[in-house]
Amino acid sequence: MTDFSRRDFARAATAASALSYSRIMGANERVRMGYVGLGNRGDQVHDAFLEHGDQQTVAVCDLQDGYMDFAIGKSRSTPAKYTDYRKLLEAKDVDAVAISTPDHWHALMFVDACKAGKDVYVEKPLSLTVAEGRRMVEVAEQTKRVSQVGIHRRSAQFLKEAADFVREGGIGQVTVARAYHIANQWPTGIGNPRDGPPPSEAEWDRWLGPAPKVPYNRNRAYYNFRWFYNYSGGQLTNFGVHYMDMIRWCLGQDAPQSVTAMGGKYAVKDNREIPDTLEVMWEFAGTPILGKTLVIFSQINANAAPGNAQNSEIELRGTKGTMYIHGTRWEVVPEKVTEMSSYARTPLDRNSEKAYRPSMKPAMEPKSAKGSQDTAHHARNFLDCVKSRAKCTCDIEIGHRSTSATLLGNIAHRNRWFLEWDGKAERFANNEAANKFLSYKYRAPYKLG
Repeated sequence: MTDFSRRDFARAATAASALSYSRIMGANERVRMGYVGLGNRGDQVHDAFLEHGDQQTVAVCDLQDGYMDFAIGKSRSTPAKYTDYRKLLEAKDVDAVAISTPDHWHALMFVDACKAGKDVYVEKPLSLTVAEGRRMVEVAEQTKRVSQVGIHRRSAQFLKEAADFVREGGIGQVTVARAYHIANQWPTGIGNPRDGPPPSEAEWDRWLGPAPKVPYNRNRAYYNFRWFYNYSGGQLTNFGVHYMDMIRWCLGQDAPQSVTAMGGKYAVKDNREIPDTLEVMWEFAGTPILGKTLVIFSQINANAAPGNAQNSEIELRGTKGTMYIHGTRWEVVPEKVTEMSSYARTPLDRNSEKAYRPSMKPAMEPKSAKGSQDTAHHARNFLDCVKSRAKCTCDIEIGHRSTSATLLGNIAHRNRWFLEWDGKAERFANNEAANKFLSYKYRAPYKLG
């Protein structure tokens, strides 16, 4: 299965190039949007949609009044305010919603939104578990809703060109793909505050939602939730989903065959649960053109030195060249292949290291491109697909596959297992005990529809 057809992406590319045109469309064919979760990334997503004149902010929802008031001040309209997302979904003037809440709320809100007849833009990572993600796919298909997962690189034309180039054999067989999340958070990281009474017991309970009831700790709420497994998969799912999706796109693969991981809290002294040092490895079966590929995610959070000389986020090492992907550009550095020396005349000569010397001719020509991966392009694609009912560049199935691969990495790491993955059945083939980590029991009264 390919993630989307050339025709689908041609439509998306046209939408991205129409960014400036959309700003003068005014009220024509407006999509009436509701926004759930408006802090941090939610504010950025709202800004991306505000770039387009054919969207109208008609409703906002958050537990914090300040976040909602800030969004209303920018929205060029007078949207309704809600603290309960279910009330927003009942509003008849809402065509579509953008969900930018903590990860553990994504599945519930997405399913409820689809069943309420709303199209949905949902931030990555798509889900907290593999089972949640698959249920989200099923509901989107059953209700025939347009969905877009916030892996915004999928709407960047220059990255589509990079993926096409690799997938068609441009850098040869790709034996290794590696991605990095590098930052120095040593020594204190997010700090180590004590548990205590929440500012509002009711708000804390609602923030936790389906997650287990635990004492309030300010590091668990709002942005720092990403360092705790009840609400997030850590940096492996936060940044790693972007990287895994780009690599899957380049490889033309749905799912890995196997995964393993090592790491832990080695240096940073705070109350996080996620590691400060982590290495995850997946093996992908490959295609006749690209062959098998070892994919590696390196999380180095106690040292900020670049992961490679090009200081890139992602590198794909092919037999003919290496592609380095940065935020707004990519480049291919050709390989110099080895060849037999002229004096290697006997079998013994041919088996010696001296029988080979670097070729003076590169295996391919250098190649590079620049572009924008602004979230506004991704928002543009969603708005266009809401109108046309076409698939988005990163629809729910694509987002689920990329999120799932990173979730498998966390299962392997937290249990110190080597796991074989059946991508069709979405089950572990060699460890039945591992399958219980593909879902979790929601706290009552929450249920996934």
